[in-house]
Amino acid sequence: MTVENYNLTKTHVIFGAIVVVLILILFTVYHAAFTVDEAEQAIVLQFGEPIGEPITEPGLHFKTPFIQKVRRFDKRLQSWDGDPNQIPTRGEQFISVDTTARWRIADPLVFFQRVRDVDGATRRLNDILDSVVRDFISSSPLTEIVRSADWLVTEEDLKRVPVAAEEEEEILLEEVDMGRGELTRKILETAQKEVPDFGVELADIRIKRVDYVQQVQEQVFERMIAERQRMAEQFRSEGQGRAAEIDGETERLFAEISSEAQRKAEVLRGEADAEVTSIYNQAYGADPEFFAFFRTLESYPESIGDGTTLIISSDSDYFRYLKNIGDVMSTDDKKNIDE
Repeated sequence: MTVENYNLTKTHVIFGAIVVVLILILFTVYHAAFTVDEAEQAIVLQFGEPIGEPITEPGLHFKTPFIQKVRRFDKRLQSWDGDPNQIPTRGEQFISVDTTARWRIADPLVFFQRVRDVDGATRRLNDILDSVVRDFISSSPLTEIVRSADWLVTEEDLKRVPVAAEEEEEILLEEVDMGRGELTRKILETAQKEVPDFGVELADIRIKRVDYVQQVQEQVFERMIAERQRMAEQFRSEGQGRAAEIDGETERLFAEISSEAQRKAEVLRGEADAEVTSIYNQAYGADPEFFAFFRTLESYPESIGDGTTLIISSDSDYFRYLKNIGDVMSTDDKKNIDE
């Protein structure tokens, strides 16, 4: 092997060693460096146990490669929604209370040591928050749970309450010392004293919904239905009474109008009869014989109709004008008849 070849081989070996060292360095740095996001915080674990202080500042950080790992935790608010619980109030009214809360991981090291992860924290929050809410609800009257201290009840509010819901009306009319807002604040303050033990900060807690339990709801609905039916019967009875009044008034007005009409008809009939009688009297006074003759002729169509048979003597006075018509009629009348 010549000197030149030897030097060339030596150069290749050195270059290869440098490349290998650089790769090892880059590989080591890659596994040693890590970044923390603005919304994250982290702790370094060595063989499963936390090492050093929690990392809460975002940026580039380093750890021992291969033997240390990074456990990341969210800095942001997280929600907790409890299951609706049936709780008796101080007045022994069973209600269903549904609560929600917002919390964040305040100390990731304590959080990891006490509850390990979010699921563990949720289980602890279930125990603590449900217990605190139950204690306060069971020691408070229903009025304080459902009303605010600064809510002034108006007549419109009372009108919206169903007639049969006496309890709801009592709740509206009863004075409030603390109110729902103050009750929620006290629940939050009490719970906040217990949650730091496992690295959690409780930001807020709210009562989402308060309702009667199913059995009480059914009783309230039954009372409301019975009250509505009673009101319907009352309205029906009042309607029937009013209808009877209207019918009676209608019959009275009809009888009054009919009586007045009959009275007027009788008056007109009497006046007409009087006028007829006066006319007859005048006609009779002017020519009694002609009047008797005319009235007799008028009676013939009424007394002698189709199929009428009269058995009278020929000298009956009833037909005397027919027999003596020639004597009664004037000369002109006879001439007119002949023509």
